[in-house]
Amino acid sequence: MSMSVLVVGGASFNTLIHLDNFPQPQPQTLLAKGSYQAVGGTGAGKAFNLKQLGMDVRLHMILGKDEAGHAILRECRRRDLPCIVELIDQPTEQHTNLMAADGGRISIFTHPSADEAPLHWSDLDPALKQCDIAAVSILNYTRPVLARARELGKPLWIDLHDYDGANPHHDEFIQAADALFLSSDNFPDYRAFMAQQVAAGKDFVVCTHGAHGSTALDAEGNWYEQDIAEGFELVDSNGAGDAFFSGFLYGYCQGWDMRRRLRAGTLAAAFCITSTQLASDLLSAAALEQDQVVGPDQN
Repeated sequence: MSMSVLVVGGASFNTLIHLDNFPQPQPQTLLAKGSYQAVGGTGAGKAFNLKQLGMDVRLHMILGKDEAGHAILRECRRRDLPCIVELIDQPTEQHTNLMAADGGRISIFTHPSADEAPLHWSDLDPALKQCDIAAVSILNYTRPVLARARELGKPLWIDLHDYDGANPHHDEFIQAADALFLSSDNFPDYRAFMAQQVAAGKDFVVCTHGAHGSTALDAEGNWYEQDIAEGFELVDSNGAGDAFFSGFLYGYCQGWDMRRRLRAGTLAAAFCITSTQLASDLLSAAALEQDQVVGPDQN
């Protein structure tokens, strides 16, 4: 089945520094294993992976009039990704990410996202009307999109990331969502939250656990567990959650059942961690359709 996706919000330009271990909180000199710059951000991560899978996807983003913004646009053009871009006077969102050898990350928001950037509805509203699914990032400036998407009857897929079950920043996004994704990193009681949200009418809720796989709950009350994909070498864990979301969404658009969607998300995330980019050039629809959560090192 052919479906289109609008991803609203979340593009940054990141500096990534790889270390053996995170530094202790004391003055010191460290030797990095490597460093580089790359496009980041949850919206870009989802849109890049969906585009890599051949999906009809468009990305809305707010950028500064600076070199970081130009670098993001160049990467979008390289990927032939249709974008709706709004330019503002403040700097483009930028992060410095410290990466440990086990995949752990400390993100320093050197230039945070815009809180109250104006949305130009003349471009955004037609894209909302045309899409089949709206994936809205949990940023302050995207909040007006929630109500408009509901007015248009567009399913809202919301990624809560490392939600802790209490942060009020997320409340409006949770209430508006049809489908929820989250990480258990800061939320040990995630199953109770998932059950509560399905009882409140969500289509399904998916929770990822990093190296410990993922859990899903559907509207019928069925629980699902999925292990990670083995045999993929860890290069950079940035964007793995967004890749998972994208692989799952691809499976949903193909009409796959919940178990196969989880496997598709797992495999997309596994490809992501083998690359220094948000979406691996090795990721493809064919790879997901083979329905094998095993990497090249295990074949």
